[in-house]
Amino acid sequence: MQPVKAISLKLCAVVLFIFMSALVKAASDHVPAGEAVFFRSFFAIPITVLWLVMLGQLATGLRVTSVWGHVRRGVSGSVAVGMTFAGLALLPLPEVTALSYTSSLLIVIFAAVFLGESVGIFRISAVCIGLAGVLVILAPKMSVLGGAPVERSQIFGAVLVLIGATCAAFAQITIRKLVQTEHPAAIAFYFSATATALSLLTAPFGWVWPVGWTAVQLVLAGILGGMAQIFLTLSYRHADASVVAPFDYASMLFALVIGYAVFDEVPSAAMLIGAAMISAAGIAIILREHHLGLKRGRARAVRTPEG
Repeated sequence: MQPVKAISLKLCAVVLFIFMSALVKAASDHVPAGEAVFFRSFFAIPITVLWLVMLGQLATGLRVTSVWGHVRRGVSGSVAVGMTFAGLALLPLPEVTALSYTSSLLIVIFAAVFLGESVGIFRISAVCIGLAGVLVILAPKMSVLGGAPVERSQIFGAVLVLIGATCAAFAQITIRKLVQTEHPAAIAFYFSATATALSLLTAPFGWVWPVGWTAVQLVLAGILGGMAQIFLTLSYRHADASVVAPFDYASMLFALVIGYAVFDEVPSAAMLIGAAMISAAGIAIILREHHLGLKRGRARAVRTPEG
């Protein structure tokens, strides 16, 4: 266990993912979301391959046991990225970041439905608080709730991000099964390959040839995304998930700074309150799962062969 190293790697991953999102948002005025997904995925592939070469595991790291597991993860993850990138073009970066946290809440629900995990009142309550935070963020956009009228595009953007968060949660549930048999690099590689292939299906709907700084932004987004995935994987090798996972929510701080400094985005009170509720709920769920994991571990340790 090396918690300091693990946390440092996780924070590096968080920062890189936020910079990737900022680059995609900056390029969104010039290229559609599907094209951004292509660049994000295609240029992450050589980063993953280079990582395996450095580890000396290229021959074994890309072996596949569960083909359909990779297909499910690839499709759901591709849709998640596409919806989130489309939302970035319509909403402020901190707001997209906050709404994306919804995936951690939905994972609890999906784990109960698809994996048969037992979910107690504590985690159910945390999920409800987090979803209430989503409503707090959305309330000002809905005139029926008394908020000031806003462009319909913002409501549409919020819906897209929430769809993306739902697909991301499903992808994470699939990954929980994949990690039992697949190399982490294989999961990352085949996701990028699937997303690259699927993104090409959107080419007839308005792709443009990126030039100048826009092209640089898109290529950098792919490289940073690939690097972030590696740092993320490495962070979980040096400490338990309960130590590392809460630092996902540090992304809100970076999103606020970048949103204000680069895009002149000033967060609303509703966004900050809602984000705080979602983050608190997510951290509570992580800590609760850690506690339950310790209890299960103690139970296995004292169980007799007959029991």
